[in-house]
Amino acid sequence: MSEPLLPIQKPKMKLAVLTSGGDSAGMNAVVRAVVKTAIAKGCEAWVVREGYEGLVRGNAHDTQEVQDARASEDATFVNNLRFGDGELLKDGTGDYISGRTLRGRYIVRVGWDDVRGWFGEGGTLIGTARSTTFRTKEGRQTAAYNMIKEGIDALVVCGGDGSLTGADVFRSEWPQHVAALKADGQITEEQAIAHQHLRIVGLVGSIDNDMSMTDMTIGAPTALHRICESIDNINSTAYSHSRAFVLEVMGRHCGWLALMAGVSCGADFIFIPENPPAEEKWEDHMCKMIQSNREIGQRKTIVIVAEGAIDRNLNPIRADYIKDVLTDRLGLDTRVTTLGHTQRGGAPCAYDRIMPTLQGIEAVEALLQATPDTPSFMIGVSENKIIRVPLMEAVAMTRSVGVAISEKNFDKAMSLRDPEFAEMLDGFHATSILEKEPKLPQHQRMRVGIMHVGAPAGGMNAATRTAVRYCLRQGHVPYAIHNGFLGLLDDNVHQLSWLGVDTWMTRGGSELGTNRKLPDIDLGAVAAKFQQYNFQALLMIGGFETFNALLILDNARKHYPAFHIPMVHLPATISNNVPMTEFSLGSDTSLNALVSACDAIKQSASASRNRVFVVETQGGKCGYIATMGALATGAVILYTPERGIDLDMLRRDVKFLKRRYTLDQAGKAEGRLVLRNECASDVYSTDFIRRMLKEEGGSLFDSRSASLGHTLQGGIPSPMDRTRAVRLALNSMAYMERHHIELLQQQSKVKQAPPESAAVVTIQGTKVKWVPVQEMVAHADMKNRRGTEAWWDEYTTLVEELVGRQQLLERVPLPV
Repeated sequence: MSEPLLPIQKPKMKLAVLTSGGDSAGMNAVVRAVVKTAIAKGCEAWVVREGYEGLVRGNAHDTQEVQDARASEDATFVNNLRFGDGELLKDGTGDYISGRTLRGRYIVRVGWDDVRGWFGEGGTLIGTARSTTFRTKEGRQTAAYNMIKEGIDALVVCGGDGSLTGADVFRSEWPQHVAALKADGQITEEQAIAHQHLRIVGLVGSIDNDMSMTDMTIGAPTALHRICESIDNINSTAYSHSRAFVLEVMGRHCGWLALMAGVSCGADFIFIPENPPAEEKWEDHMCKMIQSNREIGQRKTIVIVAEGAIDRNLNPIRADYIKDVLTDRLGLDTRVTTLGHTQRGGAPCAYDRIMPTLQGIEAVEALLQATPDTPSFMIGVSENKIIRVPLMEAVAMTRSVGVAISEKNFDKAMSLRDPEFAEMLDGFHATSILEKEPKLPQHQRMRVGIMHVGAPAGGMNAATRTAVRYCLRQGHVPYAIHNGFLGLLDDNVHQLSWLGVDTWMTRGGSELGTNRKLPDIDLGAVAAKFQQYNFQALLMIGGFETFNALLILDNARKHYPAFHIPMVHLPATISNNVPMTEFSLGSDTSLNALVSACDAIKQSASASRNRVFVVETQGGKCGYIATMGALATGAVILYTPERGIDLDMLRRDVKFLKRRYTLDQAGKAEGRLVLRNECASDVYSTDFIRRMLKEEGGSLFDSRSASLGHTLQGGIPSPMDRTRAVRLALNSMAYMERHHIELLQQQSKVKQAPPESAAVVTIQGTKVKWVPVQEMVAHADMKNRRGTEAWWDEYTTLVEELVGRQQLLERVPLPV
């Protein structure tokens, strides 16, 4: 017996999404999120092909199917499941007349399944174009007519500052366009009344990360990935031939890509528009620095120049000129590589799937809440949270950077960038320049022990390299403690050098060696070794074990004077389970490894059509990797330790999958992923779930499993983990320096380190904050080895919303 049909549901809103200007990775994630969120909230969703140009062209002719879709104002989930154009949009064959076609159709209604799988694709599948016609008032009036014709009253624009400015102008002129179209008889009185106001929201798609009032623009992280991959590859040939390479990267008015690539890849020199070389004859300064690095034995030289790089007199600095300088003055075998549009291409990294998805969701919410009196909003990111800011205020601030540069006011240009920008520039100089004379006087210098504790994680070596180079710059003596506390007890300790850590930036794992042993294996012996090596500061890099180790050492201070030194824990663990910090080193690298593996698995699952893969991830008793991985890969079901697994949950999951596969087109069922954290349940294992789904799926779907295991710990660290490593390591060293100086100022013979001198360096929002280890305990679930609160926990429900779980389980009738 079939379930009763649902009554027709009038759409709350008809919205369209377009991508404009240059393409950037993550734009497809925005489109997918906007379409799915709109449909889930009872709206109609449309896409505009070829940006504003498509809005002006409109639909030259409509097929019967398109006319039927427009006439059917039914926003129920099944009616919005698909309209048949998804494959044409995705595979690029839409311009060829072969049966169903997109030729002559630029404003296309899309359904839930029409955008599935989009977020893993680079570029923008709906196309983008810079439209000269839309820049005219007549062109914008034509665009208004085409929107009103389709009944669309809201617009999401993803593009750069020019595209967003165009959107705001379009909105401000909208009432005039409606009045003119009515006067010309192109629209009816009813249409004019229904479309009195246009709702618009903007999202920033720019690989340059050049928009103010947002921490990150869509596409910038992936572009940085492409740049770092290229430089990592170039490094090997540079070492082999002892060559110099000058690499030109994008960035006309913003040096973010050049700066972050320089930090991530250990470049020798960088050129960015906001901060030209201070020296009038910058060539002399560059050659002096590079020559000093060569003199100590460095075999390669990397110089990174942004395409908009200038000197203090606003003269362009070109890659070819830098090459000639290095060749003629230093006699270096120098090559130039211009990365060009390779920076825009490729599959989006994990960050460029997750954040654009969250921004797309927020864009729909902003449109639903918009009134004629609210300003046009831009959806951005601030302190790891999705925010709304006045669109034109953000555009004006962005353009003021270019004005400041043109006026040679470089201090102002730097101040208009994010505070982290200036911090990373200082970090680059601190780790790329080997000073002839240490910066600190002899009595303030320290003997610093550096140790890795726990499991390996991407970024550990980058943090160590940074700490070592900072130490040598200041005059400290850095000591490597190999194999954790066991290595310390075995005297596996040696001094580190500038050149010895040169290649560590891109190395995964742990060059120092690591294990999970804690200092309480023999506290007295550990204290004796501290005295033997006269350690005056200790930097420990690792995960929850490192937090425990620091806690043990801090508690032991009352018995062992050797522990009265500054001690810092720098969080590094793929599980991201250290309390009170939003990110640990290695978590981004692990997430990208998970995304790459799941992309490959999903190809297999989709090729087999009706196959569900149960993928097991690492993460211990923290569900961060599984949750964020589910958002980044489009997993349909998620199991985490925080939620656990029970029989009722499994029953609902089977019911959901059956309904979902029943609604797939015949012969075009999608392969789907289920992500399960390794510790989600002691009883319901990955293999149990795989066998259960296989049994229950019957003829609808098959099931397989895959355990990613320790592949999530390996590989080259991601650029984000490398830049975080530099930032946190420099902050850690500066923190220990301050406390060391305070200890030196104590008058007593026996020094007493204050509680805050044993601390964990955390990232909270965009700020680095110090948390004393004793204070950290109150925020830690010591039994489950994770924090008591998780900022990402709310995203679990988003995973379900983006697969239509509620609609399928509660409101969608199964076909007869």
